[in-house]
Amino acid sequence: MIQITEAARQAMATAIEGAGQPIAGLRLMVQSGGCAGLQYAMALELTRDDDDAVVEADGVTVLIDPESQPHLVGTTIDFVTGLDVSGFVFENPNATAGCGCGKSFC
Repeated sequence: MIQITEAARQAMATAIEGAGQPIAGLRLMVQSGGCAGLQYAMALELTRDDDDAVVEADGVTVLIDPESQPHLVGTTIDFVTGLDVSGFVFENPNATAGCGCGKSFC
């Protein structure tokens, strides 16, 4: 389904550990919006839905809802820190175009 780099896994684990309560996983979503039409979103979830795709990455659980799954097949998620960009970066083979922020695609 998706690939998660070690840097992204560590950033996800840090977010989950900082939640202060038991977390079912980090939800990865594709929503309408952004400058290119679709955008990535992430949220900590207390529960998982029965129809979620579940991706385990060395102790980190990523949940993906059925509507987002087709948009994310084959996507690699990385986490970068630099002078011009810091945060999650998505390499999505399904995207036909994107924007400069890297968070929006179509």
